[in-house]
Amino acid sequence: MKLSDLSQKEFKDLVNSMVDDRLCELLGEPDLGLALDEKVRAQLKQVLDSPERVTGETVAERLNLKW
Repeated sequence: MKLSDLSQKEFKDLVNSMVDDRLCELLGEPDLGLALDEKVRAQLKQVLDSPERVTGETVAERLNLKW
């Protein structure tokens, strides 16, 4: 694939992805290696085990964000 074959949106998405990847390489993951509190771990496990899911739209609405 050549860059000239990409649409403007595809090119923008590619550049954004490359920048994100590079920033992660340079800055690293700030939470990497940190332990989760047992209470948080239990809540996370409970949420992941539950079949119920919440859409992004619902989360945005609850947080009063524009989606």
